[in-house]
Amino acid sequence: MIIISAEFDLADPADMPKAMELAIPLQQATRDDEPGCLAYCFAPDPCIEGRMQVYELWEDEASLAAHFQHPNYMNMGMGLGQIGLANASAHKYRVTAVEPVYDDTRKARADFFTYDEQRPDEKIIIAGTIDAADPAAVPAALEESI
Repeated sequence: MIIISAEFDLADPADMPKAMELAIPLQQATRDDEPGCLAYCFAPDPCIEGRMQVYELWEDEASLAAHFQHPNYMNMGMGLGQIGLANASAHKYRVTAVEPVYDDTRKARADFFTYDEQRPDEKIIIAGTIDAADPAAVPAALEESI
């Protein structure tokens, strides 16, 4: 698996609604139409005005390479370029081990407790989703999390 983690700072933070309007249908199309796409999410950073956080999970190098040639990718890049970016940073990570954050006792663990060894140079990325019981409560929860 491959993880892409990125940040985009909009030239004008007031353009975030426009950026999200562009991103939402392209995110859904990427998830629905591109084989090997396991997650694809662009979301406003609740702590930094005008920053968009990106999280992608791809099955393998071939699916990511196909994405980079797909109209969804091209349209996202052109659209964000037209809106205007002040800064962008993106990195890809090859996943060598995956396991739950929480052990059987529901304790959060930083170590890889189901693997014998972790190399000291390996980065750790924690990614997950939360499905809200009441979607209307999400904006207040995000505001509180800041």
